[in-house]
Amino acid sequence: MNQNFSRRQFLASTATLAAAIGLAGLPARAATAPTLRAVRRNIEINGKAASVFGLIGPDGKSGLVLDAGQRFNVVLANEIDEALIVHWHGQTPSPDQDGVTDTGYVSPLAAGAQQSYDFAPRPGTHWMHSHHGLQEQALMAAPLIVRSDADKQRDAQEVTVLLHDFSFRDPAELLAGLTRGSGDAMAGMDMPGMDMSNVQGMDMSHMNHGAMNMGGGMPGMDLNDVAYDAFLANDRTLGDPEVVPVERSGRVHLRLINGATATAFWIDLGSLSGDVIAADGNPVKPVRTSRFPMAQGQRVDLLITLPGNGAFPILAQREGDKARTGIVLATPDAKIAKLGDATDQPAAAIDNSLEAQLAAASPPAARPADVRHRLGLTGSMAPYQWSFDGKTWKDHVPLAVKQGQRVEIELVNRSMMAHPMHLHGHHFQVTALDGKPLAGAVRDTVLVPVNGSVTLAFDTDNPGRWLFHCHNLFHMATGMMTEVAYANS
Repeated sequence: MNQNFSRRQFLASTATLAAAIGLAGLPARAATAPTLRAVRRNIEINGKAASVFGLIGPDGKSGLVLDAGQRFNVVLANEIDEALIVHWHGQTPSPDQDGVTDTGYVSPLAAGAQQSYDFAPRPGTHWMHSHHGLQEQALMAAPLIVRSDADKQRDAQEVTVLLHDFSFRDPAELLAGLTRGSGDAMAGMDMPGMDMSNVQGMDMSHMNHGAMNMGGGMPGMDLNDVAYDAFLANDRTLGDPEVVPVERSGRVHLRLINGATATAFWIDLGSLSGDVIAADGNPVKPVRTSRFPMAQGQRVDLLITLPGNGAFPILAQREGDKARTGIVLATPDAKIAKLGDATDQPAAAIDNSLEAQLAAASPPAARPADVRHRLGLTGSMAPYQWSFDGKTWKDHVPLAVKQGQRVEIELVNRSMMAHPMHLHGHHFQVTALDGKPLAGAVRDTVLVPVNGSVTLAFDTDNPGRWLFHCHNLFHMATGMMTEVAYANS
């Protein structure tokens, strides 16, 4: 999953590949489309075998890496025994290639079937994951890296880390436990691939409703829904972490992806510090940091210069919890100490402390909003159901827009859980936090804390119907999803 290349190695390898397969001088889309395989695989977690999903690229590794200027010209092959659909999180193709079924453009990809995709991708650190049922919880997720010209010029070793939360329980059982006692409300949910008729009477003793206010949360706040068995960084725990060889005093381009289903993390670089250079794949003015929050679905790129020799853990601690995961960057012959998968103290709830410092390197042109929407984020733990202004997906009211507009959406959190909000088909600029204006980062996923508000603005330059939802999968599954709908779409 790591891309441990210098610029020189990268240029040499791509030149050799192009010569070998006769691509010199041909458009990228003329090449044979590589196959991305959705598979069932086995991994070991804390000494126990686990059957999980995966998205395997043509090189046999998780996910895809594209060069600058290369098209996303890919064949998705469904090799599992059930239907699926894969969303290209962070990409902005036409709606029929977005990888969702809820807006009616496509149907799920049947077992054994294939689907071709071809569009010009956005550069940056992105990822891909199932948007069908609860497959994402079972690790149907992988990095999607699109290199830029700036990446090639940087001459830094690339290291990609995909974070995830893991349970040996079936994802449907996790959701059923959360919604116990909410069966009547849940029975009408039209979640693709999910049978919501049997949610009553399930055992929910494993659910983590006691996590409220651990580590400094607001009174009454619930930080974590699920008591997970493990937290993963590139499919591994800190009991057996990935150790990435790095050069002495070398430079590392660290690409972090929070692909967890229901877990936000505090990222801790330990003795290192780095410059945040991108958020959700979009360049930002550099911000130096060594510890910062990441909500579900978000990506952060950092440029780190290593201080000589040593082993350097990159850790991710779950908010409101002692549990953590991570990887280790290690120079040759470095001694690597044993790392525990928990700390002495639980972490606080994540916040928008980093968000408030970020500014887009190339912000959108200033212009007044043509359309303004205000959405309340609503819902509760009992019954376990999440919504916009009390309306779930089954009775949602689309956010109406027209092509060529500047749209402003104010999100106000009226619930007692934070919500990472993700918009499909567009990237937006964060223009206010708690009513305080700022010229923030351009991104596709933003955290709305408890009792907080976030304002975002984007231009309507991609006609269609586009999902807008919480990226806590269980919140989305129980109703916190709506859509931005262009006129005549």
